[in-house]
Amino acid sequence: MTDLTLDEAAALAPIQTPDAAIAKVAAGAVLVDVRGAEGRARDGVIDGAIFGDRYNIPAEFLPDSATKHPEIVDLDTPIVVVCGSVRGSGPVAAELVELGFRNVTHVEGGFPAWQEASGVAVSGDGEACAV
Repeated sequence: MTDLTLDEAAALAPIQTPDAAIAKVAAGAVLVDVRGAEGRARDGVIDGAIFGDRYNIPAEFLPDSATKHPEIVDLDTPIVVVCGSVRGSGPVAAELVELGFRNVTHVEGGFPAWQEASGVAVSGDGEACAV
């Protein structure tokens, strides 16, 4: 799926503006960052996000998996997926929907848009600091 256009990737699953996604997380949704370790080390992390391995989604998210993230309670758990762009988040959000999750969205513009909309600068070492 790496050959998808931005529009194709965005259309794979419900997408939200960064402001709407930030509000959804503030209301209790689980924020899942599926950027690789290199991207997080280079660009920083979002405070409170859990890290998901985009190649291991069923094991990390299905409620009956012994290795799932504890924040994932059931298929109704609200989830917001973010990556460097929708090319990364779209396929992951679509896979979660295919697995039966009913409240999944991903962030339009990816991590850069989230960072800009949140008003929080994130250093390369992952330490958040107010702008």
